[in-house]
Amino acid sequence: MTPSPISFEFFPPRTPEGAEKLRTTRRQLAQFKPEFFSVTFGAGGTTQEGTLNAVLDIQSEGHFAAPHLSCVGSSKESIRNIVQNYKDHGIRHIVALRGDIPSGMGDFGEFRYANELVSFLRHEFGDWFHIEVAAYPEFHPQAQSAEADIHNFVNKVRAGADSAITQYFFNADAYFRFVDEVNARGITIPIVPGIMPIQNFSQLARFSDMCGAEIPRWLRLRLQAFGDDTASIRAFGLDFVTELSDRVLAGGAPGLHFYTLNAAGAVSTVCQRLGR
Repeated sequence: MTPSPISFEFFPPRTPEGAEKLRTTRRQLAQFKPEFFSVTFGAGGTTQEGTLNAVLDIQSEGHFAAPHLSCVGSSKESIRNIVQNYKDHGIRHIVALRGDIPSGMGDFGEFRYANELVSFLRHEFGDWFHIEVAAYPEFHPQAQSAEADIHNFVNKVRAGADSAITQYFFNADAYFRFVDEVNARGITIPIVPGIMPIQNFSQLARFSDMCGAEIPRWLRLRLQAFGDDTASIRAFGLDFVTELSDRVLAGGAPGLHFYTLNAAGAVSTVCQRLGR
């Protein structure tokens, strides 16, 4: 039986030491034969050069790379130039996002929503790129309502998205419910669960508060009970995340996308436990 596809997400390193560490991480994760490695993109293009450099490094190592592209605060010309550069380097996969408005920037630019970016990419570059978009099983923190968020996702798909990666979640039912709701609206593209390893509770709580990912009360209390016992947090986290990954795959998820935080340890262990 062929294993389900997996992919790994990185953020662009800011120092030569960070770049070397990321190369080591990629070498460790490459053993699991990922479909692609993705690289995040700072709001307003703040990591544009770092994203490109990381993507080209990945490509030079013989792997498929998928740069993220955030459009808010950007002009059509700047997006066109960035994407043309990717195309010129043979990149064929993009994760198209709205992104957050950088602090101090009051202007959305020429794109207000991710569906406008997807439409623009299709108009300018046809079918050259496989376009990935974001999905929010527990709904985007800025969504006006659950229904509005579903509507926004449907718009992105109808604009030309090929597949989607979800925000991370810790409640598998939220993922299954989201997939059922968009399927009922005629949306059948692959929706890949985003999986976040649990290693540091305070960091996880901070991330989750910012992005709207819910840590169920029982899980939050369980993690808090470990206090500063990082070894127990990591051991419990590995068990929980492995079980979550197993459950979504058994329920029909088309693959897994791991948020690595540029580290291989926990993600490697989960992949090994999943029989990769």
